[in-house]
Amino acid sequence: MIYQGKAITARQIDGGFVEVVFDLQGDSVNKFNQLTLNELREAVDAIRALTDVKGVMFSSAKDCFIVGADITEFSQMFDQSEESIVEHLLSLHEIFNAIEDLPCPTVTAINGIALGGGFELCLSTDFRVMGDKAKVGLPEVKLGIYPGWGGTVRLPRLIGVDNANEWICGGAEKRAAEALKDGAVDAVVATEAVRDAALDLLTKAADGVFDYQARRTEKTTAIKLNQIEQMMAFESAKGFIGAKAGPHYPAPMAALSSIQKSANMTRDKAIQVEAKGFAKLATNSVTKALVGLFLKDQYVKKVSKAFEKDTTPVKLAAVLGAGIMGGGVAYQSASKGVPILMKDINDKALQLGLDEATKLLNGQVKRGRMDAQKMAKVLTQITPTLSYGDFGRVDLVVEAVVENAKIKASVLAEVEQQVSDDTIITSNTSTISITALAKSLQRPENFCGMHFFNPVHRMPLVEVIRGEQSSEAAIARTVAYAKSMGKTPIVVNDCPGFLVNRVLFPYFAGFSLLLRDGADFTRVDKVMEKFGWPMGPAYLLDVVGIDTGHHADAVMAEGFPDRMGHDGENAIDRMYQLERYGQKNDKGFYRYELDRRGKQVKLIDESVPALLEGIVGTARDFSDEEIIARMMIPLCIETVRCLEDGIVATPAEADMGLIYGIGFPPFRGGALHYLDQMGLQAFLEMAAPFADLGPLYQPTARMQQMAANGETYFGE
Repeated sequence: MIYQGKAITARQIDGGFVEVVFDLQGDSVNKFNQLTLNELREAVDAIRALTDVKGVMFSSAKDCFIVGADITEFSQMFDQSEESIVEHLLSLHEIFNAIEDLPCPTVTAINGIALGGGFELCLSTDFRVMGDKAKVGLPEVKLGIYPGWGGTVRLPRLIGVDNANEWICGGAEKRAAEALKDGAVDAVVATEAVRDAALDLLTKAADGVFDYQARRTEKTTAIKLNQIEQMMAFESAKGFIGAKAGPHYPAPMAALSSIQKSANMTRDKAIQVEAKGFAKLATNSVTKALVGLFLKDQYVKKVSKAFEKDTTPVKLAAVLGAGIMGGGVAYQSASKGVPILMKDINDKALQLGLDEATKLLNGQVKRGRMDAQKMAKVLTQITPTLSYGDFGRVDLVVEAVVENAKIKASVLAEVEQQVSDDTIITSNTSTISITALAKSLQRPENFCGMHFFNPVHRMPLVEVIRGEQSSEAAIARTVAYAKSMGKTPIVVNDCPGFLVNRVLFPYFAGFSLLLRDGADFTRVDKVMEKFGWPMGPAYLLDVVGIDTGHHADAVMAEGFPDRMGHDGENAIDRMYQLERYGQKNDKGFYRYELDRRGKQVKLIDESVPALLEGIVGTARDFSDEEIIARMMIPLCIETVRCLEDGIVATPAEADMGLIYGIGFPPFRGGALHYLDQMGLQAFLEMAAPFADLGPLYQPTARMQQMAANGETYFGE
């Protein structure tokens, strides 16, 4: 044994070769934490001290190769100065450079996932052999940074500037076929043959069949493009990458700049450019927000995994109501491998649900994500029915009928008579109390809420709502089913609107008050979209559906009359009375037409200002800052109230609920992260001038106490 550690071993194998094996003890995956990096440095130093090594192979004893850096450790570096970050990175580069400079050929056996720093290690070796089921990539831009361990230097020299720009600035994971086509790996074989194939390639390189020195020279010298070719490659990429990244996410353009600046440099100089650019990004507020989101997402997954331990998987599901929502639920379940019954009261409704599922599947086929055979197989997993015939075998039911308490209660009581005693029944309600609906059931402990967001196939969040009598078994199975559908479940307690709608409607209330005071709704939309929302409040109401918004607004006003009730008619009421339901009937705050591809396009409707007469006050100009303050203050305070009232368990779950449920700007990290970044004292000062607008604009006593004590929601 050349080296033995807790994450890495290095041993001599037949033929005069050395194998370095990653196997991090006490963890299901290999990752680059400080322990692993220190051991890698020591192992490489031990190999360099040997004089008779013919070649070195890097492999993994786990199903994955290396998933990347341990972000919980790595992100601690981001609080340091830029100079300290650069110094730290250059120290780590010494390890990867030492591997690249070994006096013998090197190969990586990529048997599974190799991402971020894990793939940067692969790039530091001369050759790469990849398993056919493995994935590789440099996804760092999703965290607001870019590859910092040589990725922006080695990959462009290996696969060309155009390909590297797409790999690095897009941050996508690449399957084996694409990695081989682009030249990022040298061979693709069956997973079980990866080690043998890598050893065979290493043997041939040692015997002079493959010129490893030529490959090494290519990676350590300037990019082989003349000035005109470089200009064409980088300038054409800037427009595309800049447009795709948008103004709020600097990492993709910073990565492109780093690659361009170092294009004519040797490796060692290029690495310094990479490190300096990385340090600038690492200290950016966007990076802090996106890294925070990653950690919160990991936490949410951990919470839902704990629920999964206490239940059995759903083998057969059912959905009641075959409209757009029911069809979406059926599609999502069947496409993820859980067969589902889809029940309605007439053939026309069932056909609507099947048409929705078929449309979504056709979209997958058109995009090349599925073939016709797979589509047919998925459709066979959806069983349309007019009767309860097979409901005795169902593990979980999703009720998705019209948002009417009496109708839902009747349907829930009916289905309870048709299922087994341990079947879990859920309601896909967006506003109606789960505790109230449970009163219609004989087994209320087997009932909870399962709130999907529209469109089901796109929106990642599912709110699992715990009523007063919902059992842990009901919650656990519902969480497990949501996860099996590829969704992120967040468990919340029952109240009007639950978490997401309870927070969203104060935001809409802020919008209505702005209109009352003379704001132009198109300007409010533009300002909030510039702030980072995917769509402004008027456009969002059109997408949600004005009828849905009007119903939910009434529920929220009844549930929280002190702050969500309002005197007289507001903009949502007026649009509803005029039957302008938004995209549902092509007219709302805006009008909608189909383009040549059949996609709805938003257009200004010149008639709307007149229709809002009496609702919109005397026109006046609002600064961007005032619009943002008046929209964000009620949303943030209501998020805090949900946390203080125990509707949501943790700040992490609150923020992820808003990110996944209503499109809160990810680069701002969620409402509670936004408060932390601003500082609660600064928020109180921002809110103070608007206190006369009512309780929605008045921070809680606990917020004031926290501000006085300098407390934050996420601590350090």
